[in-house]
Amino acid sequence: MFIIVAAIPPEQKKIPITDSHSSVSSIRERSYRDLNKNGKMDIYEDAGQPIEARINNLLSQMTLEEKAGMMFINGARINDDGTIEDKPGKGLFSFAPNALGLISKYKMNHFNLWAIPTVEAVAKWYNRMQKYVEDSTRLGIPITIASDPRNHFTNNIFAMSGKTFSQWCEPLGLAAIGDEKFTREFADDARQEYISIGIRESLHPQIDLATEPRWPRISGTFGEDAQLSAKMTTAYILGFQGEKLGHTSVACMTKHFPGGGPQKEGLDPHFPFQKGQVYPGNNFNYHLIPFEAAFKAHTAAIMPYYGVPMNQTDENVGFSFNKQIITSLLRNKYHYDGLVCTDWGLISDNTIMGAVWPARAWGVESLSRAERVKKVIDAGVDQFGGENCPELVIDLVKTGKLSEKRIDESVKRLLRQKFELGLFDNPYIDEAKALETIGKPEFAKAAEESQRRAMTLLKNENNILPLKQGQLKIYVKNVDLKVAAQYGTVVDKPENADIAIIRLNTPFVPVETPIMMARMFHHGDLDFKEPLKDSILQILSKVPTIVDIYLDRPAVIPEISAKAKGLFADFGASDAAVLDVIFGKYKPGGHLPVELPSSMEAVRNQKEDVPYDSKDPLYKFGFGLSY
Repeated sequence: MFIIVAAIPPEQKKIPITDSHSSVSSIRERSYRDLNKNGKMDIYEDAGQPIEARINNLLSQMTLEEKAGMMFINGARINDDGTIEDKPGKGLFSFAPNALGLISKYKMNHFNLWAIPTVEAVAKWYNRMQKYVEDSTRLGIPITIASDPRNHFTNNIFAMSGKTFSQWCEPLGLAAIGDEKFTREFADDARQEYISIGIRESLHPQIDLATEPRWPRISGTFGEDAQLSAKMTTAYILGFQGEKLGHTSVACMTKHFPGGGPQKEGLDPHFPFQKGQVYPGNNFNYHLIPFEAAFKAHTAAIMPYYGVPMNQTDENVGFSFNKQIITSLLRNKYHYDGLVCTDWGLISDNTIMGAVWPARAWGVESLSRAERVKKVIDAGVDQFGGENCPELVIDLVKTGKLSEKRIDESVKRLLRQKFELGLFDNPYIDEAKALETIGKPEFAKAAEESQRRAMTLLKNENNILPLKQGQLKIYVKNVDLKVAAQYGTVVDKPENADIAIIRLNTPFVPVETPIMMARMFHHGDLDFKEPLKDSILQILSKVPTIVDIYLDRPAVIPEISAKAKGLFADFGASDAAVLDVIFGKYKPGGHLPVELPSSMEAVRNQKEDVPYDSKDPLYKFGFGLSY
């Protein structure tokens, strides 16, 4: 056993767990050797060596079980008090397992966070978890924490926001603003918030192209134009990672290669009713353009989607099972040697709230769990998202169906990311700094600005906008009355008002399924149905009305547009942000990152893989007025 015992430079010493009142500067005086009381091999003390030497040294000391455990990442539950022991979960994501159990049973050291109670609880939990692996595991390999987006003003279930994080417009709104420098500022602010709480890997950006308007995940994209998306992707990754992955970076897991937008009829492949990805316009390569930008920006990781690229490769199987996609295209054509992780839940069925959510093993449903694991690894993938079944990898190696050399290739990539992020040199955070950093005033101010800048003015009949603050009797619907009262005299009936202001959400039709998560996705038609449409139009007939609609997908609103005196689109905005723009405190500057179709017939007739191709769109891609 070869152990390097070179001295640790002062700047690389580890900070042990502290409470929020401890002095970090004084703690830095103590070296890791002083803390390590278990007599285990000290993998931290080779800090002066090149990273590749450190990787090879550590890999040589790892057992097959430890290597297999590293190849899995799953959600982890956070206790309200920041403790790490297993306690009953609460809320939607209560099914998430306890990280301590995943470490002890499966040798895992990658986790993603879903719902979080408070910043303080997460900070305490994170430091306690790092201390646990340092003291209680054989090699003391630090954990890596990942997260879906947390910094957007949204109700989207993929924006796992704790409201204390700065609340920016959604990525679709960043695309509406179209300012690369501003997008990089967003990513840099979010990076600082993530790092302060221990999140070192972002399960984003999502750079799929929104060429199918019914797809539920459009709000997380940069829209349907490949060149715009590519520019935003570059700025986003550079903001999170910097020019090179390092100790102050958050590693980006860019998704969903090679583009998850062209879903047949917009049905999302999270669920068994999906019908595959289709390319009626023969436009597969168009969806690769944003990923080419991500590769140039050196994205640390790639996540393929669940979808089946129908008739695009030699077998109709999901992307992570597809060797032509992962090895031939990603690894060989693009020479990508970074980490590749599956989307969540490809191997095992789950039962959530009494309903079975099948594994997203599309095209390989007949394979056993072990056969699915082998096919994913053979395809060229390194890590399994949303799973904890390393015993399958272990058995495949022990039975000669997979070589340990192949496993080592993936483990090296996983170790390299930990080393590059500096987790082996200092995995701890300053809990007090987390409380100071997340949502700090300058971040919150920029986030508020984003909500206003993204506002997109679509109609301004007779220059009715901006309205004059304080001089009008206003009727509001779906707007907080206390907020509205700051802009005018609020009345309780449209007919008593000088002007009405109503906020709407893009319609959707829940899919009938026992899978609760599927019912939460915004599938289906994009137009308003009766009687809701009629109730909206009645207001528009009684009083001059300003309509603001939240676009998480491209709404079909021809009748509303025709009758409204003013029409806005927002991409995640508070009532105050919307009213500030309506009353001229802030000028609208957004431009549509997606076209708005004129009818559902036009939506059904457009091609899923082609951008801005619906017939006679109500508002074209790029449209936007101002004052």
